[in-house]
Amino acid sequence: MLSAKLIAMIEDHGETIGARVIGKIRHDPELTTLRKLPEAELKEWGRDIARHLGHWLGSSEQEVARRYESVGRTRCQQQVPLHECVHGLHLVKNAILDYIRGQGVSQTTVDIYAEEELEHGVGRFFDWVVYHLVKGYEEALRPAALRAARA
Repeated sequence: MLSAKLIAMIEDHGETIGARVIGKIRHDPELTTLRKLPEAELKEWGRDIARHLGHWLGSSEQEVARRYESVGRTRCQQQVPLHECVHGLHLVKNAILDYIRGQGVSQTTVDIYAEEELEHGVGRFFDWVVYHLVKGYEEALRPAALRAARA
């Protein structure tokens, strides 16, 4: 079972985690298009996951699928390369996990186990998010590919 204490810690510090993600996006030479998105949109993207992690981890697969397929379609329409979208999600995931690791909460065997369980749950969640973001992105590409094939 995932530690409610660790999840609450992440959610309570969603702003801090989101700010770290924005800093990483803004300074990553591989994210030339993603970093051009408005500050508010980037902040919401990183903060949404961190501030609502407990909700997302407990959500149905269908809810996560709907949300992140929509995000994928939006990023495609914004012409953000798919590899930048995936890399951005990895930055969010790593910022969440780095935040927990940096808090020094692992004192006992139970604490270490709870942290490992959280990492496992977060990893599974982000695998699912990446899959559905890519799926939504590809769905948005299809009409353009059909138009190009007809021309």
